[in-house]
Amino acid sequence: MPQYLYTAMNGAGKECKGKIEAASEEAAVLELRGKNIYVTSIRQAVKIEKKTKSMAAASGGGFNMNLGPVVIKKKELTVVTRQLAILLGAGLPLIRSLRTLEKQAKNPSVRMVLAKTSDIVEGGSTFAEALAQSPKSFDKLYLNMVRAGEASGAMEVILDRLAGFMEKAARISGKVKSAMIYPSVILSISILAVVGLMIFIVPNFSKIFSDLLGPDEPLPGITVFLIDCSNSMVQTWYYWLIGVATIVIGFKIAGKIPAGKYWLDFCKYNMPLFGPIIAKTAVSRFSRTLGTLMSSGVPVLSALAIVKETSGNDVVAGAVQNVYDAVKEGEGIAAPLSKTKVFPEMVISMVEVGEETGKLPEMLDKIANTYEEEVDNAVSALTSLIEPLMIVGLAGIVGTIVIALFLPLTKIIEKMSG
Repeated sequence: MPQYLYTAMNGAGKECKGKIEAASEEAAVLELRGKNIYVTSIRQAVKIEKKTKSMAAASGGGFNMNLGPVVIKKKELTVVTRQLAILLGAGLPLIRSLRTLEKQAKNPSVRMVLAKTSDIVEGGSTFAEALAQSPKSFDKLYLNMVRAGEASGAMEVILDRLAGFMEKAARISGKVKSAMIYPSVILSISILAVVGLMIFIVPNFSKIFSDLLGPDEPLPGITVFLIDCSNSMVQTWYYWLIGVATIVIGFKIAGKIPAGKYWLDFCKYNMPLFGPIIAKTAVSRFSRTLGTLMSSGVPVLSALAIVKETSGNDVVAGAVQNVYDAVKEGEGIAAPLSKTKVFPEMVISMVEVGEETGKLPEMLDKIANTYEEEVDNAVSALTSLIEPLMIVGLAGIVGTIVIALFLPLTKIIEKMSG
C-alpha cells in the first residue's frame, strides 16, 4: 500500500506533518479527516532507496552506489553546513533550506544525501534523526551538536559554530599533512637513488675490481660490505621485497589491533621532530572539540565521550577515558587531566582556571587558538630544519658509497703506475 506525506491542521489549529498509508490520496485525506486532521497538502512518498538510485543513475553516480553508501566528504560537508546556517539565519524553514541546497549541489553524493535527509525530515523525523541515517557522512560530534541546536532552538548558531570548528580542524590537519609530505617525498627519492646505485652501479665496479686486482687481492672492509649488500639485493631481491612487504603489512595489522594501535600512537606522540607537532595538534583538537560541544549545550560527560571517539589518537583517547571516569564520579576535569601525564601543565592550569571562573568553554577555545598557533610555528620551523637534514643525510649515504668504491681505485692506480 502506498505511503503519503502530508501537512495538515489539527483540531487545535496547529500545523502538523506526518506519513500515512492508504489505498489512494483521497482515502488518505478521508482517513485523516476522520481523526480531526485537515490536510493542507499531500503527496505520495517516494522510497528513499529508489529515489537515490535514480539520482545516481541520472548523474552518473551509479558506480558509487555499488561501492557502498554515498558519503559527503569533510570539505563539502563544511560548505554545506555553512550554507545551511546562512539559510536558516535568513529565516527559511529547515526543509526548504535542505531542498535549496539539494537543488544547487553539483556533487551527486551531496545531492543524494541531502535528498535522503530532506525526505526523512518531511516524514516527521527530527533533523538529528534524519542525519543519523547517514552515519558515514555525519559523525557523532555533528549529530550531538545538531541535537543541542534542536533543543536550544538556535540551530543556525550551532551550525555556524560547527562549520567554524570544521574549517579550523581542516586547516590544522592540512598544516600537519603538508609538513609530512615534503620529508616523505625526499626520503622516497633518497631510498630509490641508493637502491639504484646498489643494483646497477656497484656490481659493475665489483667486476672492475675483480678483473684489474684479481680475485685474491683483499679489498677494504667497507668496500667488501658494500659489495656483499649489493650482491644480496641483486641475487635475493625477492627476500628484500618480502621483508619490506612484511613490515608494511605488520604495521597495517598492528594498527587494527587495540594494543598495536596504542603502541603506534604512543611512538608517534613521542617521536623526534614530528612528535611535538602531533602532540600539539592533539591538544588543540581536544580543546577545540570539547569547548565547541560544551558551548553548544552538550553535557560534559557526553562531550567527553565524543571527544574520546574523535580524538584520532589512542594515547589521547585513553587519557580522556580516565577523565570521563573521574568526572562521572563527581570530580572536576583539571585534576584527572593532570594525572594522565599526556597534556602540558599550561593546559591543565588554564582548564583549572576555567572551571573556577565558570568559563571553561571559553578557556578551552583560547587553549585551542594558542596551540594552533604553536602548530603553525612548529611546522614552519620543521620545514626549515628538515631540508638541510635530508640533504646532509643523503650526502652522507651517497658519500659513503663513493668512498667505498674509490678506495680500491687507489690500489688499481698504484698497480697500473707500478
